[in-house]
Amino acid sequence: MSKVVVITDTTTALPQDLLDRNNIWVGPQLLIWGQQTYQDQIDIHPKEFYERLSTARDLPTTSQVTPSKFHEMFKTAIDQGDHVLAVLISHKLSGTMQSAVQAKEMLPGAHIELVDSETTAMAMGFVVLAAARAAEGGASLAECKAVAEKASKHVGVLFMVDTLKYLHMGGRIGGAARFLGSALNLKPILELRDGRIEPLERVRSHRKATDRMLELVSERIGSQRPVRLASMHANAEAEAFQLLERARSSLGSIENVNAELSPVVGAHTGPGTLALAYMCGM
Repeated sequence: MSKVVVITDTTTALPQDLLDRNNIWVGPQLLIWGQQTYQDQIDIHPKEFYERLSTARDLPTTSQVTPSKFHEMFKTAIDQGDHVLAVLISHKLSGTMQSAVQAKEMLPGAHIELVDSETTAMAMGFVVLAAARAAEGGASLAECKAVAEKASKHVGVLFMVDTLKYLHMGGRIGGAARFLGSALNLKPILELRDGRIEPLERVRSHRKATDRMLELVSERIGSQRPVRLASMHANAEAEAFQLLERARSSLGSIENVNAELSPVVGAHTGPGTLALAYMCGM
């Protein structure tokens, strides 16, 4: 009986131990800096990325996983006799889904299914984990796809940034554009909703913004149980640990993950970003 290989992309923020434990394959997004192109989380990692970003005169740009890379990954799995489920970043944020579609078309007749998670970071990470755990339990390709599609309706992610400059310059600002020009001491709280970045509130001070983000996540979860949580950060590890601990304590989550945002995500959000993702009700 064929098993299902679950594939995602590096914006997911899933820590390496969870990727390894659940046999999740990851396609690297691309970071372009000057004349050099880096494979996200392979050629460049968060620590060195933020060190360089802090003194860089020019900012990096990003590009999606290439069709050829997806083709290579898909073919490797298919040649092993396996089926493939790719769960990927929202098409409203990246061209990654289109790359995967092109790669699938190169392998006519192969057992490959694609799911647009309509999100990214650990909101997508929880969708990927749900599918991978179903695959580990012996679920079919169709069953794993159904799990991923269901899970994508039970996740969310809120985040706060120090500045909207990076989202604006990278073209990923979405509805948050109306926050541009805000007073510098106002911290924007943003949400990934319906596959794109949307503004929620501007809060005075970092601490109040963190408190408000926790309140908003709690409101969205409501009475739905179980709860899984993940804090994420862009060069703000201590704050992310504290955020996760506070959220875990108040929401009684059954799974808690602390993760770094990859360089490709950090290139758009900027250093100091804090995020809180959740899956509830499944």
